[in-house]
Amino acid sequence: MIRRLLTLTLSLAFLFCVQASAQTVDDLIKKNIEAHGGVQKLKAVKTMKASGKITPQGLEIPITLQQKRPGMVRMDATFQGKSLVQAYDGETGWKIDPFQGNPDPEKVAGDDLKDLEEQADLDGPLVDYKQKGHTVELIGKEDMEGTPVYKLKLTLKNGDVRNIYIDAENYLELKITSKRKTPGGEIDVDQYMGNYKSVNGLMFPFSIDTRVKGQSVNQITIDKIEMDVPVDDAIFKMPAKPAEKPKTEEKKPPARD
Repeated sequence: MIRRLLTLTLSLAFLFCVQASAQTVDDLIKKNIEAHGGVQKLKAVKTMKASGKITPQGLEIPITLQQKRPGMVRMDATFQGKSLVQAYDGETGWKIDPFQGNPDPEKVAGDDLKDLEEQADLDGPLVDYKQKGHTVELIGKEDMEGTPVYKLKLTLKNGDVRNIYIDAENYLELKITSKRKTPGGEIDVDQYMGNYKSVNGLMFPFSIDTRVKGQSVNQITIDKIEMDVPVDDAIFKMPAKPAEKPKTEEKKPPARD
């Protein structure tokens, strides 16, 4: 009898801890969303266009990111007169990557497709995370380079994991970590967000520094963010490959008698 009571007590205590933890997670996410401007303002945005530059290894490449509901995204980058495109129309992910030797549009799959699907979420994964099939766990409070932060473990519906570090004072994201597969194996990637600015009452990071093993591999600097600008659905659709030119037969020299 005593053992049963003890088991029941421990079970109830565990249940209350889980409920308290879930409540804390939801409270923290609510504060994060409010820090960005509030769920109503976020969901009111129908399109977004951001322009800036990415600087990998000292280079400077102009980029444009366009998003549109429901779940469409396109990124354009120009370098040495060539254009790189990555896009997702809500169903199909595709790219044009002349730097890999293929100037024609081609479908993407695997991690590349999952990245595009994640980028296409205009609200971000924490908004309505349960309805989206994600789960979030509060790991605890930590110190990140002298700044108190809350660490959230976000498990996306597809199984990928993101660790999100939220400033304990203003509740905005300071860092997001993830794992990426490379030919040399899986690596940890850290993205540091900074230089937050208000655009139409919504807060966005205008600087993103991507680091691997503590070393910066590229930096994204946003120059301008526009919302609810006209964006044609057609730009997200994968274009048809250009028709192959028929091969011309070599003319044979006339036969000699």
